[in-house]
Amino acid sequence: MSTYIVKKSGLDESKIKQALDMLLIDRRNEFRELSGVLLKTAKSSEHVPYSEQFVLNFCLDVNDAFKTWSGQMPLSVSSPQKALTILRQLSRDKTTMNQLAHLLNISYTLADEFLEIYRRLK
Repeated sequence: MSTYIVKKSGLDESKIKQALDMLLIDRRNEFRELSGVLLKTAKSSEHVPYSEQFVLNFCLDVNDAFKTWSGQMPLSVSSPQKALTILRQLSRDKTTMNQLAHLLNISYTLADEFLEIYRRLK
């Protein structure tokens, strides 16, 4: 059975899983909130397979997009499309910029915490 892979170059797959599991201990609610927005799951309690990995990939994309927006990373050919896709995914059914900013902040924070946990693993 194939598993969903977190795509971040230079990261070890086993450490990714360990760091994600550790992050989920304290941040499961944030993952659930983003999953509800990004995956548009039904109101049932049915778990979407690999939703945590999907959300983590999205958060890492938000983190990279912010680094591009702030000049910490160079602009790539796909940067404008990636930024627009992120904003469209998060702003679906939202009525204020505060709601969008809240989701962007959650995404950025989750990615930052994940990368910090990953960095500290041996």
